[in-house]
Amino acid sequence: MAFTVVYDANVLYPAPLRDLLVRVGMTGVVRVKWTDEILDEVFRNILANRPDLTMEQLARTRSLMNGAIRDVQVDGYQALVGALDLPDPGDRHVLAAAIQCGAQSIITHNLKDFPAERLAPHGVEAMSPDEFVLDLLDLAPGGVVRVLNEQQASLKRPPRTLEELMETLESNGLNRSMAEARGLLGL
Repeated sequence: MAFTVVYDANVLYPAPLRDLLVRVGMTGVVRVKWTDEILDEVFRNILANRPDLTMEQLARTRSLMNGAIRDVQVDGYQALVGALDLPDPGDRHVLAAAIQCGAQSIITHNLKDFPAERLAPHGVEAMSPDEFVLDLLDLAPGGVVRVLNEQQASLKRPPRTLEELMETLESNGLNRSMAEARGLLGL
């Protein structure tokens, strides 16, 4: 059975990383989870920083995300939030969701907000997206390479080469995993 991860809002904010992570979830290699609360945070921040986008466009993206991965939504976690202790109380809902769905990992850029000693009693660990993709490259290298190729092929405005996509993903924090992927691809 595939292991389960919860994506924190900060890894779903940048479009290229979000696209990669959703596509990874579509492979079934891992069970990907998020909550409406996590997506609310993602799209609230995108709207605040991208005035060129409309609520309708973002609602479409959200709908496509929720439809892309079977059983992606976590519900019933809210009662757990108050009993959890994290450096940023605003992150407790993410841990609560991970506990509720039996996730092994929270994928986040904010590792300091999810200290190991606070997560361990719940059987959860925090992992950077770079470490996550590295693990996936070890577990299912062909699947990750296929996802990268599919993502690159979908880029039309403007079109991007695979190398350009990988450079963009590096700028989103995937330095080690993209170096590993280049090795697999012979680039």
